[in-house]
Amino acid sequence: MGAVLAPSILSADFARLGAEIEATEAGGAGMIHVDVMDGHFVPNITIGPLVAAAVRKVTQLPVDCHLMIEQPARYAEDFVQAGADMISVHIETDPHLQGTLARIRQLGAKAGVVLNPSTPLSSLTEILPEVDYVLLMSVNPGFGGQKLIPSVLRKARELREWIDREGFAARIEIDGGVHLGNLDDVVGSGVDMIVAGSAVFGADAGAQSATETLVKRLAELAERGHCC
Repeated sequence: MGAVLAPSILSADFARLGAEIEATEAGGAGMIHVDVMDGHFVPNITIGPLVAAAVRKVTQLPVDCHLMIEQPARYAEDFVQAGADMISVHIETDPHLQGTLARIRQLGAKAGVVLNPSTPLSSLTEILPEVDYVLLMSVNPGFGGQKLIPSVLRKARELREWIDREGFAARIEIDGGVHLGNLDDVVGSGVDMIVAGSAVFGADAGAQSATETLVKRLAELAERGHCC
């Protein structure tokens, strides 16, 4: 079984968001990724629960909300009520991470933890057995369109070995700088879920049919990879 492609709506045309999501679904996307930024933990400001709810209305795919925000526990319930199936929070911003993840699960969503590129895997030692997935940022969070940091692929391989060796249930997601030119390397690192934004909704994918075709190519390549 290969990796699942998760288009990030951060790079989508919000004036036609429903059509954009429909095209990615038709192309074979396995989930929809929603990037939430607060202007504090990261310098940019994006969207909140209302947009997540709008996404929920136009797709049956799992909605994956990545909270790049301070005090994520305060807002987790809002995103679950908006229809999020998965919620991930940054290990760098939450001093009560275990409680936050437990609360997300209690609300009925899958709980994930996010690591910035410079955050070592050792920070997961106490929490890895309790998470549903780990999101590895392969760019510094806050803006779309950045280049993938190659060292994160090594981190993904090491995490894959760790999870497999210990028999943990956590899946691995990667986000940032993924495109057709490096997708083979990304898939080969052993990840289960691949987030792609500008590669899906970029300038060459302005029409709905073009978006659908590009997603199909990305999804087919992702599915060929090996994962647990």
